[in-house]
Amino acid sequence: MSAAFKIEPADEPLLAVEALTLDFRTRQGRVQALDQVSFTLAPGEILGIVGESGSGKSVLAYAIMGLMDPAAEVRAGSLRFIGRDMLHESDASLSQMRGRDIAMVFQSPRTALNPIRKVGLQIEDVLRRHTRLSSKEARISSIEALRRTRIPDPQRRFDAYPFELSGGLCQRVMIAMALACNPRLLIADEPTTGLDVTTQAVVMDLISDQVREAGTSVILITHDLALAGEYCDRVLVMHAGHVVETAPIPELLRRPAHPYTARLIGATPGADSTIADLSAIPGSLPDLRSDLPPCRFVNRCDRVDARCRTQPLRLTTIRPGHSLRCWNPL
Repeated sequence: MSAAFKIEPADEPLLAVEALTLDFRTRQGRVQALDQVSFTLAPGEILGIVGESGSGKSVLAYAIMGLMDPAAEVRAGSLRFIGRDMLHESDASLSQMRGRDIAMVFQSPRTALNPIRKVGLQIEDVLRRHTRLSSKEARISSIEALRRTRIPDPQRRFDAYPFELSGGLCQRVMIAMALACNPRLLIADEPTTGLDVTTQAVVMDLISDQVREAGTSVILITHDLALAGEYCDRVLVMHAGHVVETAPIPELLRRPAHPYTARLIGATPGADSTIADLSAIPGSLPDLRSDLPPCRFVNRCDRVDARCRTQPLRLTTIRPGHSLRCWNPL
């Protein structure tokens, strides 16, 4: 357990994001990547963030990690993690927190891992930076981290290079590295992309085990609503930089209120569904460099009226734990 670990009051969120608005400056104009994004994350909770590619899921994750592109500009809002204002922490402070208090499993493990450094040494690097372990102790802990992620023959795999491992093993190495210091928050960005079904289940079970054993909070970023439905406590639905709906997973799947959420569910294959049962989401995401209406789903929605194009709207509670950003809910 990290020396920085401390128990928060039961009613205190581990992470609180309030009205976060973020743009990217480009030669073609400002890209309005996140607009008025708000949510909280409780200790030990698994929160799913779902939506199409380009909806802002990964941008939000990198903002939480303090890994924003130089072209990014936070125009409004706040982001507090364990009571600390992440938007105003120094680079040195953020560097200390990453890996120790907050960690991330990146979408492409082969890209995220150093290709010319043994995977065991990469785990050691994290331990040596954030703990007082000796070189020998760090090696033992690194091998144990590999063992916890169910990597066969961890002592031999310690000396392997990423190119010598399968995609599934590389993803487990990334998880071992992320969990080496028992962080308070783990962000998993599409952790099962490109993996076969069996390996997907192993990866997600490893993440779930960490929640049960260490009380780690998890943000699972995925385009797979079925995966979120199986592992998450609550889901946040994003479309074009907006949070359009958030609810406990059983409530969301049973009673989606936003037309976009209903479309996502309709496009998700089930155990007994056929191709004919699935329905595509019409249209595409809007150009985020243009002047955008209050609701960015207007050109894809069959419930649109004049208010959707002219009147600002915010995330509003419609039922306990269920919030919505829509003038014409289902």
